[in-house]
Amino acid sequence: AAGGGGRPPGPDSSLEPYVQTRIFKIIVIGDSNVGKTCLTFRFCGGTFPDKTEATIGVDFREKTVEIEGERIKVQVWDTAGQERFRKSMVEHYYRNVHAVVFVYDVTKMTSFTNLKTWIEECNGHAVPPLVPRVLVGNKCDLKDLIQVPSSMALKFADAHNMLLFETSAKDPKESQNVDAIFMCLACRLKAQRSLPCRDLEGWPGQARRLEPTHDANSKNSCPC
Repeated sequence: AAGGGGRPPGPDSSLEPYVQTRIFKIIVIGDSNVGKTCLTFRFCGGTFPDKTEATIGVDFREKTVEIEGERIKVQVWDTAGQERFRKSMVEHYYRNVHAVVFVYDVTKMTSFTNLKTWIEECNGHAVPPLVPRVLVGNKCDLKDLIQVPSSMALKFADAHNMLLFETSAKDPKESQNVDAIFMCLACRLKAQRSLPCRDLEGWPGQARRLEPTHDANSKNSCPC
């Protein structure tokens, strides 16, 4: 018959257009000037921005990664650290979140002590307690200026059931560790989610400490 309407695709037909890429929303939280924007730039673009300005509201970046043969889109939401830029966006920012990254500056103790406030804000917006969270100490390349010792950060991370990463968005040698932060979360989300992405109920809770691997940039590697 002419036209061939309704004919099923042959064995050589590509099914890729019909495969829906899973999307994981990861939000980045912390004080102003701790390097949240630079971390998202380094992961999504592979570079450190020459110049950044204070984030107004929310910046959105994404990167498609491959884990165990599956393409996954990682959406990284970078929020303003200053409250006057956050008020109108906070509700939207926390909606349907899959993982949370708390960032502090290892050279600024106040950014570390303020983490309690950021955790309270996160909990106050009904983010389920089983949503994976990680703690990131940024700017570790500034070794002579460090105010937050690793032991203190590790104790805090353990108390809040978070993994701890200490890294630098600026130092190219640390770029693998930056990748490991987001790849670890993507791997963990992929492994835990047999249900649709937006259904957060019934997640198994597991807190453990993780050392980033050196092959975090490999498309099939899972730093967890």
